[in-house]
Amino acid sequence: MAQPHARSGQVVSVLPLGDALSGARTTALLKAEQLEVVRIVLHAGKGLREHKAPGEITVQCLEGEVEFRTPDALHLLRAGDFIHLRCGEPHSLQARTDASVLVTICLVAPR
Repeated sequence: MAQPHARSGQVVSVLPLGDALSGARTTALLKAEQLEVVRIVLHAGKGLREHKAPGEITVQCLEGEVEFRTPDALHLLRAGDFIHLRCGEPHSLQARTDASVLVTICLVAPR
């Protein structure tokens, strides 16, 4: 059964998962007209191939260590680190350790 998305005004925890991280899965926390928020769980050695987001994004590392690669640079994100990318900028992620990141995607408003 899919987890329901957060409703307007609902409080959602994005605290580190800690001991529960090893059994956790990626979860879409919010999907609205102009905004999507996802907790991505990556286990050590796993990653997301290069891709592009449909809007500007932010990625905040909640726990663990993740290599975040763009065509211009490789960044090591650790708990508390945050990065922003413009719409359509190619990027990939690779977990050095079990990790979770909070991804926020700004979507174009429908006309």
